Amino acid sequence: MSATIALIAHDSQKEALLSFARQHQPTLARYRLIATEGTSKLLQDNLNLNVQAYAPAERGGDIQIGAALLAGMAKAVIVLQEPARQIGPSLAMLLHLCDLHGIPCATNLSTAGFILAGLAQLQQAHLIFNPVSGQGDYKIDLAVVQEQLGPHFNLKVHLTTPEQDAQSLAQAAIAAGADLVIASGGDGTVSAVASALIGTEIPLGVIPRGTANAFCVALGISSVVAPIRTACHLILEGHTRKVDAAKCNDHPMVLLAGIGFEAETVEKASREFKDQWGMLAYVMAGWSQLDEHELFSAELLIDGDRYQVDAGAITVANAAPPTSVLAQGMGAVLFDDGLLDVTIVTAETKLQAVTTVLSALGASLLRSETNHPNISQLRASRISITANPPQKVVVDGEIVGTTPVELTCLPDALTVIVPQSQVPAQLKGGD
Repeated sequence: MSATIALIAHDSQKEALLSFARQHQPTLARYRLIATEGTSKLLQDNLNLNVQAYAPAERGGDIQIGAALLAGMAKAVIVLQEPARQIGPSLAMLLHLCDLHGIPCATNLSTAGFILAGLAQLQQAHLIFNPVSGQGDYKIDLAVVQEQLGPHFNLKVHLTTPEQDAQSLAQAAIAAGADLVIASGGDGTVSAVASALIGTEIPLGVIPRGTANAFCVALGISSVVAPIRTACHLILEGHTRKVDAAKCNDHPMVLLAGIGFEAETVEKASREFKDQWGMLAYVMAGWSQLDEHELFSAELLIDGDRYQVDAGAITVANAAPPTSVLAQGMGAVLFDDGLLDVTIVTAETKLQAVTTVLSALGASLLRSETNHPNISQLRASRISITANPPQKVVVDGEIVGTTPVELTCLPDALTVIVPQSQVPAQLKGGD
């Protein structure tokens, strides 16, 4: 629920409220506004503000606004009554509710000005929330996020739907002047929101609720204990760092692109499979794919140099956690070096594939380069890949088509909220 300001004005005070609203229109436009019918129509007709109309006061509109206060929706209440008029029972009820729940309440324009000046300083945060992510009740998760962040931001909540994806919602948030955009969901949601923020300087906050949460793990954001509350605390601390992003053909990329084996594995790990098995879904899908997968011929053009290889999998990573074993040919993927990590894996038999993956896993856990003969690795800023036969391509967990692909690193293109321990030493104290 968006943060709300309730506006109430008796007839003799409506013009004063209109003049006040005109003066503070930029701040009021950032909030959800509610008012009784006459006040709502006055503001909408004259200022083009979007004000939800409740019933007229004489028909219980004040009581409806009181119910909104009880629901915890209001950031502030502005009440302008006739100076000589005795406070009626419904208005007394509203003032009492404000006292009970600590809601700032102004009964004159001077106090109202102070309240709006304070609200104007609140950062405008847009939360892009995927209700399908996670295995628990999304309403409980959302309530925790609102409880943690609502008092500190002008928090606007957007739920993804089949008709409105995370990227389009993030683009709308940017157009609305967001100071901060928060993605809550799995890697697909995070990647979609991040892709909209590339090059904008607007910080990305992440609240992990997915199966793998690879982006959070790679940047040290994820927590096994109370991950939602921990992520909210990190967002409130507000430490940021710039990280690289990338493009894979026309698709923005913050994690990695997998060609061949990894793309087939991701396709096998369906939503239902992940809901049932969690991270094991990828392991089981990968094991199944080993029986079916075949080598393919690939041509790579890497920073101007051409290579011919027979491969079972090619992974190009911008950022990846240790669990993304096929991305770990060089031991650790650096997400702020201006380069993409290319890992090429070959294997002619299932046994060879298993030993190759185990070698890559060991190297990733030790954060060291693997010297397995079936694994080749390099770093580059620009890579083109063609394959025969054409291979499926997965970008940040989503199948996006088939080869050929061209990948380009975008250095320092994304600003992310991270733990203070992940802020480079030269930036600490000034982030």
